[in-house]
Amino acid sequence: MTNNQNKNYLKPSYSGKVRDIYELDQNQLIFVTSDRISAFDVVMDKLIPDKGRILTGMTLFWLQELKDIVPNHLIGSNVGDLPAQFLELSGLDKDYLVGRTMLVKKADMLPIECIVRGYVSGSAWKEYSTYGTIHHMEVPTGLVESDKLGEPIFTPSIKNAQGHDENIDFDAAVELLGVTLAEQVRDISLKAYERASKLVATKGILLADTKFEFGLIEGELVLCDEVLTSDSSRFWWAEQWRPGSTPASFDKQPLRDWLEETGWNKQPPPPYLPDEIVSSTRNRYIKAFELITGTRFDEFINTQRRSIEI
Repeated sequence: MTNNQNKNYLKPSYSGKVRDIYELDQNQLIFVTSDRISAFDVVMDKLIPDKGRILTGMTLFWLQELKDIVPNHLIGSNVGDLPAQFLELSGLDKDYLVGRTMLVKKADMLPIECIVRGYVSGSAWKEYSTYGTIHHMEVPTGLVESDKLGEPIFTPSIKNAQGHDENIDFDAAVELLGVTLAEQVRDISLKAYERASKLVATKGILLADTKFEFGLIEGELVLCDEVLTSDSSRFWWAEQWRPGSTPASFDKQPLRDWLEETGWNKQPPPPYLPDEIVSSTRNRYIKAFELITGTRFDEFINTQRRSIEI
């Protein structure tokens, strides 16, 4: 290992709102999902304990469930298999890494986010209520908030110059990717959404929308990053769904509601989170994990911890 390679371990090569990414070598990355939480594009000053493990566990579950539809970039998630030199130079504790770490193949990421919507909510509802379109595409008239669409639609987005998501239509995706690749990610995204929707429906849950990210590894299209988690998807209780209203989501809803009540202007710095909001948010994430994966959260952690005890 060269000195230049060693420097990659001293700090993440990329640090986002939630994930830290370390470059292991020219072909492999290490994803470490933190307990940071953001709302209204602002990272809170307080952590949500175990949130990173919950998101990682859900991603691992869905990568397994979808692998017959699309290959993915995952190599493994056992901390015990990570290079000792990475553990030493990163300064990260093994116990911290348990359950929140993925070793993955490096991919050339596509410049679009692949969103599938089965219901009219979020930014789609905002656009529709103003212009009567979704991602600049024509859809049926007379829809109300949270209405179910006749069939799921592929609604890609890109990051604009300011780093915010910008909704685009399929023709714009074709301009960025070419016809063949654009059609491929559209079709795979729709198939994955359909598979996930059917699975969560058996748990009494609706999948309103979700976001997939894809990359190319040696020319092969693969599913990457976060998959069908409470942060990348909108899950609703089926029994609470009512067209014309906004169902509570299985995510940071308690946090968002509390922040709205404080009158915060949604600009940094964020208000300090009280313990009860931290606890209720954590419990909501765990409930989503256990319902969807069918695994108790503590069992998932214990299984992951065994990799460093062997």
